[in-house]
Amino acid sequence: MKFHVLQENLRNTLRERIVGGDLTGLRLAKQTGFKQAHISNFLNRKRGLSLEGMDKVLSVQHLSVLDLLDPVEVNKRATILPPSEDEFENILAVEPNIAATHPLVSSMDVKEILKFKKGFLKKLKAETEPDGCREKWERFVIIRADGGEGMSMYPRLLPGAMVLLDRHYNSLKPYRKGESNMYAVLKGDTCTVKYVETANRHLILRPQNQAYPIEVIPIDEGKTASDYIVGRVCYVGIET
Repeated sequence: MKFHVLQENLRNTLRERIVGGDLTGLRLAKQTGFKQAHISNFLNRKRGLSLEGMDKVLSVQHLSVLDLLDPVEVNKRATILPPSEDEFENILAVEPNIAATHPLVSSMDVKEILKFKKGFLKKLKAETEPDGCREKWERFVIIRADGGEGMSMYPRLLPGAMVLLDRHYNSLKPYRKGESNMYAVLKGDTCTVKYVETANRHLILRPQNQAYPIEVIPIDEGKTASDYIVGRVCYVGIET
């Protein structure tokens, strides 16, 4: 990746923070010791930053060069898994919090590697909202249902069940007509598996097991339900 691309990615990151109300040009100027005009010219593509200038901006904004890299490009060049040469694809099993918050999985977060037939995975339909928003995420990951999660969705889940998530499906559109999708849904910094509905800017999380309560999560300002959908449950494996 070329230096000017890193600078452009840094501009975009800073602009997102400014638009989101987390930063202003004046505050960034004060943090870095640069003149406000210097920061303004950088953000408006009228000038670049030196290596020292980029280091200073990265430091005060608690960023690293890794945050400026294209995840797709990184994944191509430094994949955890070698390409599979048979009819099976290697899928990574991770903790629920990793599945919920990490677009790409690092080797240190892999708990186990399981195989799925490529033909099965290829047939699964993706449905992202907004269109293409999840293309940079590793599509399939596996989580294990813990005791509470497993029993709340009994009999469709059981504690310890292997749950395959399609993270390129974050739409509330039914996958099959007349059948409710099961989803992994962002809850704090991890995820929970439930049926999902929306009402008055809230997510309604419904369990399969009626002995467990319905949960309600408010949708933050500027976000939509799709921002909370980690992925659709597309396969459940229960060991006997």
